[in-house]
Amino acid sequence: MLTDIIKAFIVGGLICSVGQLLIDYTRLTPARILTGFVVAGVALSALGIYGPLADFAGAGATVPLTGFGHLLAEGVREAVDKDGLRGVLTGGLTAAAGGITAALLCGLSAAAVFRQRDKQ
Repeated sequence: MLTDIIKAFIVGGLICSVGQLLIDYTRLTPARILTGFVVAGVALSALGIYGPLADFAGAGATVPLTGFGHLLAEGVREAVDKDGLRGVLTGGLTAAAGGITAALLCGLSAAAVFRQRDKQ
């Protein structure tokens, strides 16, 4: 178990370090960096690189945004195998539905509990 934690920490830390380097040394906006990470996860998954990395690092590779891209790509691949061309449109949403729902419910709960105020 300790080795799994160390592997997740190292791989997740490397992914986060790449993001920090992009923030520090480029003029990319945070939104572009975030979408770039998702697209990189899709591309690495399509090349067959991200699956073995996720198996090796566990949460260190599946929790960052690159893992979300990998999840979308795998969902589309499985849906295309099962449903044909229609799976291109439905696979990513079906695979990510649980995580998206959890994020929406957590955001809604936080908005209901905490009072909104302007930054000053």
